[in-house]
Amino acid sequence: MFQHDLFPSERCDEQAKRSASRPPLDLPAILERLTASCERPRYSFMVLNLIAQAGAGTGSAGPHIREGDTIIPIRDWLCDALLPVAQRDPRRLALSQKVRRELEAERVLPADLELAQRLVDEKVGERLRRSGRTNVSRAVSELVRAGLITRHYQGYRVDHRNRGAKRQAVYTVVPEARRALGSGK
Repeated sequence: MFQHDLFPSERCDEQAKRSASRPPLDLPAILERLTASCERPRYSFMVLNLIAQAGAGTGSAGPHIREGDTIIPIRDWLCDALLPVAQRDPRRLALSQKVRRELEAERVLPADLELAQRLVDEKVGERLRRSGRTNVSRAVSELVRAGLITRHYQGYRVDHRNRGAKRQAVYTVVPEARRALGSGK
């Protein structure tokens, strides 16, 4: 049975069985587990920390996060929180230039330099969020496999085991990991 095929209570039981055979978690043990089970352990660690921060009170983050006056899905919030990490990445700068060229070719780039830059930044942000969602989902799947978080979906059918149909992810940091990260009691 796949992890996402389980109801939340069944996932907790499965998680307890897996964690019973592992030594107690501390920060070095989390890093070791991430290094062993993740393609990008540093990125996964940042995602884990952000989820732990967002769910500081209960350990669960999602399906939405309040950002000022707006409410956004947890994956979008994680993407936005991780965007500054790639600020100086040469690929991001190249993407900005590519978007500018595309907008110029479509003849939709305003003559006002400030407006043009805002439009380019907006289009780059849309593309980065789209690819960021994929990166976040991959990191979360690795964190689930590492036994550091659990995931279920809420929405039209609350806590339904099937994805899709307007359901949004909820991520829960396991209590041991919360304690090791300093966000749990």
